[in-house]
Amino acid sequence: MQIQFVGRKVDDEKKDTILEIMSDKYCRSIIESTMNVPKSAIEISAECRIPISTVYRRLQNLHDSKLLGISGSITSEGKKHFLYKSKVKAMTSVFNGGNVEVEIVPNMSD
Repeated sequence: MQIQFVGRKVDDEKKDTILEIMSDKYCRSIIESTMNVPKSAIEISAECRIPISTVYRRLQNLHDSKLLGISGSITSEGKKHFLYKSKVKAMTSVFNGGNVEVEIVPNMSD
């Protein structure tokens, strides 16, 4: 059985940015790791075996591009606790006659 995902096309001005981010192996690992369950940066670093400084840089890039959601809180002691979750379930790109089309299927899992 084949499952058909319904996605949304990416605007022309965002295509290059999305393709560049998705070509990065660390970004792909982070998206895959956070697809089903929100995770902290430390959990992502340990699970994906990515240095924590690299995780934070990629998290910022993914969030700026609206591919990653952030939720969290600040404790009464002032400690920040953030969780990151992928907004992407799948992505397709098609090169056709000089035109690149990128489609993203939103991650609807809870």
